Amino acid sequence: MMVAKKHYCCCEWKWIVLCQLFLATVVCSSHNGNPANDLVDIINKNRTSQKLPQLNDNPGLGCMALQYVELCKGNCTSNGVVNCKPPEDDFTEVFGPNCGVELPTFGTVTGHIVGCQPKYLEPSPAFSHVLVKDSKALSIIRNKSHTEVGVGLVGAHKGSFFWCILFSDGKTNSSFILEDNGEGIKQKKGCFSGSTFPCSSGQRIPVFLNNVLALVLLHISLLQHWYPTW
Repeated sequence: MMVAKKHYCCCEWKWIVLCQLFLATVVCSSHNGNPANDLVDIINKNRTSQKLPQLNDNPGLGCMALQYVELCKGNCTSNGVVNCKPPEDDFTEVFGPNCGVELPTFGTVTGHIVGCQPKYLEPSPAFSHVLVKDSKALSIIRNKSHTEVGVGLVGAHKGSFFWCILFSDGKTNSSFILEDNGEGIKQKKGCFSGSTFPCSSGQRIPVFLNNVLALVLLHISLLQHWYPTW
């Protein structure tokens, strides 16, 4: 009787662990998107709510937006202002070449918005509380001359998170074209919109996965302690 009870408890614990692992997998998969792409969706929904056309999600602009905030890491004030203003020449001489933007396709950057925050925020609150905090930023989002958009974000090591939105009036599929469709980009940190690459280190996704892994290891350790034959 005692053996059967022990076997039942062991099986019960196995089911509990399996259920929790399944739940962790489901939660993880729901967070496995690109938050830069999510921000582009939010921008377009804001525009269409005002009967403005959607903007094309341009990977070249997105990559340069990531380059912009990479350069400005460590320059976040206490009230969430990015205290960094790269020269305009950096777009053509630094950001574009780093991304592999084909020079003949380099268009005009018609506007940009940058913001920072001590901790990571999901796309919706990042849009409302970091990037579009006043009417000036909202007017940039709804500017009728924009046709394309790119978003980049990155987290500094043990520091703040940075977001950047770049706009252009270029033509779809003919401006800010990436060489080899962006295959040559060596993305080390952060995310940019229009990219097929997942978020890299410094973002919430690896942190979340580490927490899930720690939970799994804790369960296994406890089960091995209580049920050595598990």
